[in-house]
Amino acid sequence: MRRRTLLAVLGGSSLTALAACGRDEPAMFADVPVIDTALLDAGISAIAERASPGVLEVAVQNLEAGEMWAWNGARRFPMQSVFKAPLGAAVLSEVDGGRLRLDETITLAEKDISPPLSAIGAAWPGVAIYSVGDLLTAAVGHSDNTAADVLMKRIGGPGAVTAWLRDNSINDLRVDRYERELQVEASGMDSFRIAWKAWPAFKAARDAVPVARRRQAQARYLADPRDTATASGMLTFLGKLAKGDLLGQRSTARLLKIMTGSRTGRNRLQAGLLPGATLAHKTGTSATDLGITAATNDVGILTLKDGRRYAVAVFLAASPQDEAAREATIADAMRAIGKAVG
Repeated sequence: MRRRTLLAVLGGSSLTALAACGRDEPAMFADVPVIDTALLDAGISAIAERASPGVLEVAVQNLEAGEMWAWNGARRFPMQSVFKAPLGAAVLSEVDGGRLRLDETITLAEKDISPPLSAIGAAWPGVAIYSVGDLLTAAVGHSDNTAADVLMKRIGGPGAVTAWLRDNSINDLRVDRYERELQVEASGMDSFRIAWKAWPAFKAARDAVPVARRRQAQARYLADPRDTATASGMLTFLGKLAKGDLLGQRSTARLLKIMTGSRTGRNRLQAGLLPGATLAHKTGTSATDLGITAATNDVGILTLKDGRRYAVAVFLAASPQDEAAREATIADAMRAIGKAVG
């Protein structure tokens, strides 16, 4: 019978659990190589040590055989814009259900504009009318905060996204706040103002907040369970998306196409891909403040040249390193995964 393997490496110790699936499971995938966990143990351990005192999570799951390996897999990590992939799936679920149309247009008002990163916010009020399809591409493909918040409001808010995840048996992944709430709270700022829609103005307003208040807000954000995911939650979402368990065929293809064509994170997971491999992914990045970047993330569905597919998640929290070093950490993690599955 098909067998699922779970290997979680936590704090330098490993735990392996093997469980036989039910009788209706397909036969074991004899032609799918197992993940070389010894290579991952050594490789990711060294990468995590280099990333310290930042905290690294790396997780990978074979989507055919179900085998999973994770480093820091039980810990919750802030998602930042990674949440826009589940949001995109929830939006397309509404489309599949006939409750929303991709050609529906939404006219943005001042109250709809969110903090940067947002090309849509920067263009407002000169350009104010967008289709749902355009907002979906902007949110998932370009990580636009205004697009994400407008779509989230249209389908019922953060609670509706989390409820949809739970309805699809995706646990340990939660969406709790709009970007216009989260981004100011994480920096100890007051409620978002339209005058802050461009990054220089937002940064100036943030830097005007007393350092002690910003430091406390940053610590609260890093400890907050809201808007976080574990390895299990994220890999479950990616696996269900890849297999077509969440959306209809057309909507699944649409979301994966947007994620494959994403403009963000070219020096992260994409930089570590094996030759001939492709990646449908979503990044997430917090602003750097007081020498700390709270979140530098990349998650996605890896397809190897021979057609094997893996769900991959890499989260880096509370890092004092510069952007190049943080992105290199994620790229190196993908290289280690490539060696372990290749």
